[in-house]
Amino acid sequence: MTDLLNVRDLHIEFRVAEGVIRAVRGISFRVKPGGTVALVGESGSGKSVVAQAIMGILPRPAHITRGEILFADPRLPKTIDITKLNPESGKMRAIRGGNISIIFQEPMTSLSPLHTVGDQVGEAVILHRGVSKAEARGLTSEMLRLVGFPEPVRALDTYPFELSGGLRQRAMIAMALICRPSLLIADEPTTALDVTIQAQILKLIRDLQGELGMAVLMITHDLGVVANVAEEVVVMYRGEVMESGEMRDIFADPRHPYLKALLRAVPRFHMEPGERLVPIREIKSAGGKMLEATKEPWPAGADAAGPLLSVTGITKRFDTSGTGWFNRNRSSGGGVLAVDDVSFEIKRGECVGLVGESGCGKTTLSKILMRALRPDTGTVLYNDRGKIVDVLGLENDDLVAFRRKLQFIFQDPFGSLNPRMTVFDIVSEPLVIHGIGDEEHRRQLVKELMSLVGLDVRYLKRYPHSFSGGQRQRIGIARALALRPDLLICDEPVSALDVSIQAQILNLLKDLKEKLGLTYLFISHNLAVVDYIADRIMVMCKGRIVEVAPRAALFRNPVHPYTRALLSAVPDPDPDSRLDLALLGEGRASDPRSWPEPFTIDGDNHPGMIDLGDGHLVRATARPALLEMAS
Repeated sequence: MTDLLNVRDLHIEFRVAEGVIRAVRGISFRVKPGGTVALVGESGSGKSVVAQAIMGILPRPAHITRGEILFADPRLPKTIDITKLNPESGKMRAIRGGNISIIFQEPMTSLSPLHTVGDQVGEAVILHRGVSKAEARGLTSEMLRLVGFPEPVRALDTYPFELSGGLRQRAMIAMALICRPSLLIADEPTTALDVTIQAQILKLIRDLQGELGMAVLMITHDLGVVANVAEEVVVMYRGEVMESGEMRDIFADPRHPYLKALLRAVPRFHMEPGERLVPIREIKSAGGKMLEATKEPWPAGADAAGPLLSVTGITKRFDTSGTGWFNRNRSSGGGVLAVDDVSFEIKRGECVGLVGESGCGKTTLSKILMRALRPDTGTVLYNDRGKIVDVLGLENDDLVAFRRKLQFIFQDPFGSLNPRMTVFDIVSEPLVIHGIGDEEHRRQLVKELMSLVGLDVRYLKRYPHSFSGGQRQRIGIARALALRPDLLICDEPVSALDVSIQAQILNLLKDLKEKLGLTYLFISHNLAVVDYIADRIMVMCKGRIVEVAPRAALFRNPVHPYTRALLSAVPDPDPDSRLDLALLGEGRASDPRSWPEPFTIDGDNHPGMIDLGDGHLVRATARPALLEMAS
């Protein structure tokens, strides 16, 4: 069989002011017609540069110095070497989009915020097939239906910011497939998505692949995704191929140390007590004496006053009515119930995991705890060393003082750092705002914080753009620790990171918790990650907590159907434990109306939390069925 794509001895270098960077060094692989090849490696390994070379969209400093990219589409008169084509030529533009398409990693930045989804998807078919605008609109509607939009005709006139992350990614897939290419390059298409949405996207790509007869080059760092979709695997590191072969052979008998290290870094269920993830490059954390010496000791007997944080009956509704330009087609009234009667406690020294899909209300809840948002109803009480504080009643100086005790680690390590500030200014800014210490004290404390998160103090004069994603996240952690807080809210701190960097950050957070006596609220959509770091887990869906249990109890005996769906959606790096994509692809797990009795939430039917014993609570209307299920 003739290969659809054959990359031979490809070399790519970047000629920049600092010198020459050899990004790709002699990589070779093939993609068969209708086949699926996974290109695996960490950020910076050269995966996306290879994809850009195939598409003919390399940035200006990049140059192909050697090698071939042979593309043999049966729809073309002959095999074409893409490296020999001018990227701006009509021939290359016809191949790009018409015969080879790409799905980018971040759909929000890849879609124009100023144009409707219909216009953006339809543009490709107008350019490559020469159809009229009316025909393009019809074809676009059909493709949006094919990729799973619930209302494809209405979606034509929506803007990207009006869609969820999963629907934006589906719009990108529709744009890539509307011309029915022979090869689809999927560049990290599910990295920032929930595990349930990720399963839907993987099923969608697999189904469309069979229907359209196209091949897929899947670029990813997630070995769980690889085990579920790939037929062949190519493992890259620093621009070179470390190992390649059939998918089952790669997992059954990994030979190269780098591949073995990647497999050890993946969080997985049922790890042994005390077992740690093994990152490829361990962080050496040092210091902490200044933080420990200057932090007020916890008074004896203060815990008797109550848990560190007590949340009762929090509800928050956002009004979606409006008169602005983007609301011109909306009816007045209505709203979105983001958080619905949420109650929980966090004891001092524990890590509580909060798990759920995007849009379930996790981040809204965290903003209420930080007093960035005010709830409609409910109370938040904080145990300030034995003194109970009403957080929602704090104002002015009292509120400023409270914010020193509770800090936030953000999901996006780049977006949360000011690009115009040096690392020293970023980490020291909380100390300046709260008037802590003189200039020399701040300088010494910032140096200690850098050592504590495993960063070289010589980096203090650098700017955020010169760091990797994992290093930027460590800068964010150092900033959060500067005020010596008692409670840290970690909002998806590892969701956008490679598995190896993810292991570094998770290990670091565990070590800092023990060293500094911290308490965590750890927010995530991945139960495997939460299983590794949390003591107790809360599962949230549609603004409600549906199940709460100690970590071991939740994984040993998940009761709620939504919890079970989340568990079943985590991809395992094991070809013999593949996801049931057909079941997960239905997307019914997060619809309370589809849950069986006694869990159904519909109309006036609002079940409460039932105690199953040993701290295991579940939202349901009846206890006997639960006991029978639990047994």
